[in-house]
Amino acid sequence: MRSALALLALPASLGLATGAHAFTPSGSDIVYEVGDETFEGYYAAASGEASGTVLIVHDWNGLDDYERQRADMLAEQGYDAFAVDLFGQGNRPETLDARQEATRALYSDRERMRELTLAGLAEAREQGAAESVVIMGYCFGGAVALEIARSGEADNVAGYTSFHGGVATPDGQEWPEEVPPLLIAHGGADTSVTMEDVSGLVEELEAIEATYEIQIYSGAPHGFTVFGDERYQQRADEKSWAAFLNLLEEVL
Repeated sequence: MRSALALLALPASLGLATGAHAFTPSGSDIVYEVGDETFEGYYAAASGEASGTVLIVHDWNGLDDYERQRADMLAEQGYDAFAVDLFGQGNRPETLDARQEATRALYSDRERMRELTLAGLAEAREQGAAESVVIMGYCFGGAVALEIARSGEADNVAGYTSFHGGVATPDGQEWPEEVPPLLIAHGGADTSVTMEDVSGLVEELEAIEATYEIQIYSGAPHGFTVFGDERYQQRADEKSWAAFLNLLEEVL
């Protein structure tokens, strides 16, 4: 029932994001430390008793109102939601070059990528988020979610989701024998993440007999869930969001 209600509510949320009304976050920005570095995430507590936690990993432009709004949407559905910051407080790259530099730094240092993501998860739990978690992300964040899934380093993770994220396994990495359920939401018209990458992931997951679902949405380009963007496709966004809520309902 939760999924059906979320679908009905989505157009209203879209209106908030695209300028019909200004988006007003209902959660809180959370400043936290990782070593001697400062980061700023966002926490939205569930309405009522939480069914679990969703850790949200941002796209290559850093944590902004897009992730905050998704966190608020999840809180309304009964989940604690924490949007992690992997770039550092105040680092929200605006240019193409700056975004490429920020993501390249983490793609080339996978240990740091995992460390910062797990630190965000620890902070979410420090804020009182429910212990059982699903880790999800958008674009760059989707690749990060799968990085954590392959590593097996996170505790009490019930599932992983990537929305139009990178799915190729880096050289030298492989999937563990056991991994929680995965959901991959991919655009059929995505020219950034190829179908060859997707089919490669299928082969890898079949080899370990993983539980996974890959949904491909016709005509949907890379970034099809981003409210207000020219690439936004409402049909694919609504269907992928419903599939995600179904996963949450099944595993949390």
